[in-house]
Amino acid sequence: MAVIFHPRIWFLLVALACASMLAYGLYVQHVLFIDPCPLCVLQRLAFIWIGVVALLAFIHNPGKTGRWVYTSLFVTGGVVGTAIAGRHVWLQNLPQDQVPDCGMGLNYMLETMPFAEVLSEVFHGSGECAEIDWTFLGLSMPNWTLLWFIGLTVATIIVIAKASKAKT
Repeated sequence: MAVIFHPRIWFLLVALACASMLAYGLYVQHVLFIDPCPLCVLQRLAFIWIGVVALLAFIHNPGKTGRWVYTSLFVTGGVVGTAIAGRHVWLQNLPQDQVPDCGMGLNYMLETMPFAEVLSEVFHGSGECAEIDWTFLGLSMPNWTLLWFIGLTVATIIVIAKASKAKT
């Protein structure tokens, strides 16, 4: 059975996809003037993690065992990103009367609070995270990032599993 994508090529495509999504996020922020909420910033960090892991895997081009090491790091970022995006989608779908009040900005929280408390506050959510400022094909940006996190993670596991079974 032929491998659909060689793992090295797959990791390059993933790194390019992550770079493209991050570049588009910066375009939305700096050209369309839609500032990211704290959960958006955390999703960006997860895409940075996945993109860097994928780029390192592409450059290193490891054997079977090394591929699984990179894949486990990749999946860690994918699961974290999925959890963050899932929470964000959940906040956006709350009834209006259940949306949390807007809280402090992320920069202010990072400057004045311990990191664990900042994470707790961010995941609790705020009103700004429930706002939908951008949609494409009827889905908000957190919906799209959720789909990308799930899709990239599942597809990476499939590509690596197929490559491990093949004689490469």
